Amino acid sequence: MLLVSDVHGAFDDLARVAGQGEPLLVLGDFLNFVDYRTMEGMLADVAGRDFVVRLTGLRERAEHQAARRLWAEFSSGREEEIRSRYDDLIRSDYERMAAALMGSESYVIYGNVDRPDQLRAHLPEGSRFVDGEVVEIAGIRVGFAGGGIASLGVPGEIDEGDMAHKLAGLGPVDMLCTHVAPAVRPLSRDVVGGRLKESPSVLAYLMEHSPRWHYFGDIHQPQATSWRVGDTRCTNVGYFRATRRPVRHAP
Repeated sequence: MLLVSDVHGAFDDLARVAGQGEPLLVLGDFLNFVDYRTMEGMLADVAGRDFVVRLTGLRERAEHQAARRLWAEFSSGREEEIRSRYDDLIRSDYERMAAALMGSESYVIYGNVDRPDQLRAHLPEGSRFVDGEVVEIAGIRVGFAGGGIASLGVPGEIDEGDMAHKLAGLGPVDMLCTHVAPAVRPLSRDVVGGRLKESPSVLAYLMEHSPRWHYFGDIHQPQATSWRVGDTRCTNVGYFRATRRPVRHAP
């Protein structure tokens, strides 16, 4: 089976991978609001590249209050217009996602930038939205738990209590697939952006149940892409928008 995460708009490459005829597990983040490398994405489509450069510069310097003020100044009085524009862009991207996955055997969870309900509604026949459930794929019991770390209050985020409840419902599995990283610093800190996004609940699940494999995404430039937590091999399947490559599960 093949795994990808953090597609962020790279739908032509997703279609190429989906067309290889193997089960495909997509671990969230289909939408591309902003690419910090190129400044491309929905935010640039809505606000322009110069604005994105200013906003991301503040975020990278951890000047979050200044970033919020800048956005508030830009959006004041234009909230409905901006919301409508985002809705159109999101709908268009999920339509492109559906075309890319058409005809594949694929299993999809949502990430922090996704809108779970719209993602589920756009999946084509043969693609399955999986969240808080266990599916046997190629003889392997795979547990899926979608959602990103809560920080902005957007639909794709989930708080730790809900994540812990979702994971508890899985029980023991051979393979755990999440969008978020476990609370292991080399796996959960982005060495370029400086951001830390980790889930203590995921780490607790690994320590309790010891699945053989844990696959996840979310961290675009981690310090380490693989790590062992007890008997579990943890693997970041990559920033697909940048790598354009899937990870092949190797038992």
